[in-house]
Amino acid sequence: MNEIMSYIRPELLVLIPVLYLLGMGLKKAQTFEDKYIPLALGAAGVLLAVVWVAAASEFSGYRDALMGLFLALTQGILAAGCSVYANQLVKQAGKDE
Repeated sequence: MNEIMSYIRPELLVLIPVLYLLGMGLKKAQTFEDKYIPLALGAAGVLLAVVWVAAASEFSGYRDALMGLFLALTQGILAAGCSVYANQLVKQAGKDE
């Protein structure tokens, strides 16, 4: 887990608990089937990362824009993956086996 965390920018680590809470909300609201919640969290993670990259970066050309898009995609997916992983850790810790 520490290796994955080293790939996520420190300023985007806040996405992990945000996405975790969003997933818990989607589960309680029963808006999505459970199998689609990770996909929704991935999309939300990418969207939030795009917003952060767009606000925090200056793009001087198409290469900078493409690099920003790549950064946002990878950071959003990694944050969503960590969020789902955290959810599974909590779920598995509560099982009596």
